[in-house]
Amino acid sequence: MSRAGQMPISVAPMMDRTDRHYRFFARLITRRTLLYTEMVTTGALIHGDRAYHLDYSEEEHPISLQLGGDDPEAMAECAAMGEDWGYDEININVGCPSDRVQRGQFGVCLMGRPERVAECVAAMRARVSVPVTVKHRIGFDDVDRYEDMLRFVDIVAASEADRFTVHARKAWLQGLSPKQNRNVPPLRYDEVHRLKRERPQLFVEINGGFKTLDEVEAQLDHVDAVMLGRAAYDDPYLFAEADRRFFDDDHPVLSRHEVVERMIDYADRWVTDHDGRLHAVTRHLLSLFTGVPGARAYRRHISENATRPGAAATVLRDALAKVRNEGWTRAG
Repeated sequence: MSRAGQMPISVAPMMDRTDRHYRFFARLITRRTLLYTEMVTTGALIHGDRAYHLDYSEEEHPISLQLGGDDPEAMAECAAMGEDWGYDEININVGCPSDRVQRGQFGVCLMGRPERVAECVAAMRARVSVPVTVKHRIGFDDVDRYEDMLRFVDIVAASEADRFTVHARKAWLQGLSPKQNRNVPPLRYDEVHRLKRERPQLFVEINGGFKTLDEVEAQLDHVDAVMLGRAAYDDPYLFAEADRRFFDDDHPVLSRHEVVERMIDYADRWVTDHDGRLHAVTRHLLSLFTGVPGARAYRRHISENATRPGAAATVLRDALAKVRNEGWTRAG
């Protein structure tokens, strides 16, 4: 299997989306695509409930832990925790523009402090043997020329980061919400392609706006890897073909119905053994049957019943009965 830092396709870290339940679900569809945690701050790990933030199912590998912070010592300590917990990669968030990260002076703010990011990478690499990678933007505010991004990458690359994942949009720290920062600033793919041309020795991954595996394949003519975000959540079954196309892995692919059958067992364990809420699991499954007859009835049944007190995994089975079973192909 490829090292986590060198995989050709990944699912982006997304707050309130790529939790352990989503990752278990996604792994039933693609067993090779690199998955990420939500961003976890160093303070949450050092002072909070580590098991809550770090626990996962073994089936989720390969998996990357994304950290938010700007203190090299704290980042190194948390990277070591992640490696000890079994994560395959540690990623630094240098792209999030939320008010929370601005107050902490990390996330995309760190693009204005490349020397500090380099210090964090160096400190982390000194503590762990797994890949240490960086996810960043092409720029922020008025620091958004290609030359600004190149300077950032060159300074951080000197600390031997294993991969640069570039969200091909700039971020505005004032005036746009985090959601708007994912849509409003225009995509500038050419600058990421240029980065790879001018720094061919670096492993460069592109992120931003991709919705199909055909688009991924086209991008691989220009960069080393592609990260999908919202498309991976809005149409997760598109990854049913990912292992074959990008890893030459022809293992049998589960149908959508088979995926839900596995998730029924998983949800039952979560509710009965962990005293968890069914909705925590089922909310990630709403888009599984995108484009399939019966998808609306399936979504409605889950939405109306999974949040009720005492809801059990049978809600999923009843919802599944509302969708026609036509095998694993994307048409059915």
